Amino acid sequence: MLPARAIAYGHGWTEATVRMIRRLFMIAGAALLALGAAPAAQAPDFPTRPVRIVVAFPPGGPTDFVGRLIADKMSATLGRKVFVENRPGANGTVGGANVAQSAPDGYSLFLTTAGAVTVSPHIMAKMPYDALRDFAPVAEVVTNTTVLVVNPRLGIKDAKDLVALARQRPGAITFASTGIGSTPHLAQILFSDAAGVKFLHVPYRGAAPALTDLLGGQVQVFAADVPAVISQIQAGAIVPIGVAANKRNAILPNVATLAEQGYPNTDASNWYALLAPAKTPPAVVAKLNKAVNAAIADPVVRDKLIKSGAVPVGGTPEQLGTFMKAEYDKWGGVVRKHGIKETP
Repeated sequence: MLPARAIAYGHGWTEATVRMIRRLFMIAGAALLALGAAPAAQAPDFPTRPVRIVVAFPPGGPTDFVGRLIADKMSATLGRKVFVENRPGANGTVGGANVAQSAPDGYSLFLTTAGAVTVSPHIMAKMPYDALRDFAPVAEVVTNTTVLVVNPRLGIKDAKDLVALARQRPGAITFASTGIGSTPHLAQILFSDAAGVKFLHVPYRGAAPALTDLLGGQVQVFAADVPAVISQIQAGAIVPIGVAANKRNAILPNVATLAEQGYPNTDASNWYALLAPAKTPPAVVAKLNKAVNAAIADPVVRDKLIKSGAVPVGGTPEQLGTFMKAEYDKWGGVVRKHGIKETP
């Protein structure tokens, strides 16, 4: 049997003609391959059923508020119900484990706080998931500025006053937090390092009991997410003396950052981000990311978030992944430096 080239030349075709025909076949083949691959590159028919967002804290708190707010708007974008499921426990790791172990199909999401994925892995003896390996980043949702507040009876108005008082009474000024390794605890550590003073750390199981004791005078200082204390600040029941963030909070424009007051490297902002189980298809992640960003950009949602004290963020999965890794490394260094361990 003669080769195709010989047959072609037998028909009087030139070598240039053969090369042209070959090129046309190659182009046609590539086009067919592209058509075959197109459906895989596009987002699948997702979602076809309700999507749940796991909030690892009880109903009624700041995380739950944000979760329900964005879930409503995500439902409109995705065309399917998006609902919140509360699974509290172990500083967010109970809820995180539930999502990490769920099917990677986009129907189970984790609204994480900073602590559950960047702090707890460094202080817990045994983690139920690998924070950087077992999740697919979807989008950062909000940043919650950490604010230092004091009981008015302490008679101080800013961070410098607190430092002066702490130097007069080293180790005697009580500083409440929401638990060992919590964002408020880390804020206190960074502030103590920057100011060169010591406080008496008093850990609580949550913001509510810590705030109650601050109001009652049992403790003197508390670091908390702005949404957790903004109503008491606005009522004049507690006094904000500085924010542990890189910039001021829009709802507290007159409260200077700790860095502005002379205490650098004190950013202890909490943040919430949406994660999916690892190996969730990129096309599904992209659809979820689009829905989250649409929710955050909605004027009504944005206004409610800002008025609560939260700072809307948004962005790409890649940006969140890079940010999470940086935060993971940052807090790992602080935990190791200070020997922070979980309490039994």
